[in-house]
Amino acid sequence: MKPESYVDQVIEIATLAGKKIREIYLQGDFEREIKSDNTPVTSADLAAHEIITTALKLLTPDIPVLSEEDAEIPFSERCDWQRYWLVDPLDGTGEFIAGSGDFSVIIALVEHNRPILGVVYAPMTEVCYYGIAGLGSYKRKDGAEVRICSKQLMSETSDSLRLAVSRRQDPQSVIKLFNQNKHCELVVLGGAALKSCLIAEGRADCYVRIGPTGEWDTGAAQIIVEEAGGQIMDLNLQPLSYNERESLENPNFIVVGAPALEWDQILVNE
Repeated sequence: MKPESYVDQVIEIATLAGKKIREIYLQGDFEREIKSDNTPVTSADLAAHEIITTALKLLTPDIPVLSEEDAEIPFSERCDWQRYWLVDPLDGTGEFIAGSGDFSVIIALVEHNRPILGVVYAPMTEVCYYGIAGLGSYKRKDGAEVRICSKQLMSETSDSLRLAVSRRQDPQSVIKLFNQNKHCELVVLGGAALKSCLIAEGRADCYVRIGPTGEWDTGAAQIIVEEAGGQIMDLNLQPLSYNERESLENPNFIVVGAPALEWDQILVNE
């Protein structure tokens, strides 16, 4: 089946998981523990994981599911997957714990190591972003849907860049990655996927992520950004890859709305 055949069902699954997360968040009564990789997980992550994986297995019994909360699948098994679901049940667990509301549910369909469908749903605003390979990217809010496009900056008018940064990130750690002739305006938001969606809809120009993330953090965002006209790349400006090695950890990466800009000149070469 074509990826567009799954869109509405996947959005419905993400929304269902998001409602459960929202319910737990508003109650303020959740369990928290630290995983072996030193990242936090809550009862909301696990509840969303259960909802999503169960629903996806019913929707497509023949397509495996790789979720952040069940990622101990050896590459020797994964390497034969032609198509699989890539899920982060709760992106922005730190934001959830801190009470900022900036977190999302992420579901991507990956085929031949490239995302072909992506859904990012924000439970607290009830905004949904989605992208389908070859068919564009869209934003649903309050019953309305619009096609979204990233801002295609021209080099001669790009003296100022709007950088998406995290609430708990030192802005200088990001600004120092750019040449000093660029004036950087900061757009503050939590959650990696939501910041990428800001780029996709043209509300920010660039997001740089330094530090560990998993492939589930970027899969859906990647197809949404690409179909909106942008790109997600490592800091050597190469596209991210999926399910091609034992480790599921991403390199440091940059999300840009205008790939035609000379990012190798804009970024400081270290």
